Amino acid sequence: MLRGFVRTNVALSECLDRVLPLRLRADGNHTFAAEIAPALLTANALVYDLGGGARPLVSLAQKRRLGLVVVGVDLDAEELSKAPGEVYDEQIEADLTLFRGKGDADLVICQATLEHVRDGEGAFRGISSCVKPGGVVAIFSPSRNAVFARLNRILPERVKQRLLFAIYPDKGKGHDGFPAFYDKCLPSEVERIAAQNGLELVQRRLFWRSSYFYSFVPAFLAWRIWLGVAALFFGKDAAETYAYVFRRKQ
Repeated sequence: MLRGFVRTNVALSECLDRVLPLRLRADGNHTFAAEIAPALLTANALVYDLGGGARPLVSLAQKRRLGLVVVGVDLDAEELSKAPGEVYDEQIEADLTLFRGKGDADLVICQATLEHVRDGEGAFRGISSCVKPGGVVAIFSPSRNAVFARLNRILPERVKQRLLFAIYPDKGKGHDGFPAFYDKCLPSEVERIAAQNGLELVQRRLFWRSSYFYSFVPAFLAWRIWLGVAALFFGKDAAETYAYVFRRKQ
């Protein structure tokens, strides 16, 4: 019964959403995984996947086709071991906020990981330490100001997980079930800290969609109205999620 109610509300919310420009309806996580990051993969590149764990962004088919070498870094060795066989050439169990790389990566990918670290500045030091001069860093993260991020910080962990997985069972397959802290997770903070760590901005994409409120039309409408008001006051920091591409300075 609950699933039927959710499906109906999602369908109605999606219908209402179609009146908005496409840029306000784009899903950030999907756009990053399907468009932004794959466009950065080059033949024979050394790729670091930071926090990918059991779900690395690079597929085995992409790795073989381009001759990539992929290094997986994650806080949990068990998560790394669950990744599809042979995707990771090297697995490193480490806390990203303390980890220091070799400065040899052509591409560093950090997808939906920054929100889960307690020290955002330490995480950026770890990220920048992995990439070589002229190399590229690609990041996707929710914003600290996102409505769902605010709720995430308020609700008890057990309550959040029960609600999330009851309404969206598929969320358990990604990073959504892990505790989130959103330290230094505003776009303005990301740009500032990246610059401090020798990373220059190449591309910024802001996204104004998240799936959490589509399951109940009144909540969806209130959320969309709030986004419009917040954007007037907070600008880019009002975005729900964002993707960045940086280049390590020579």
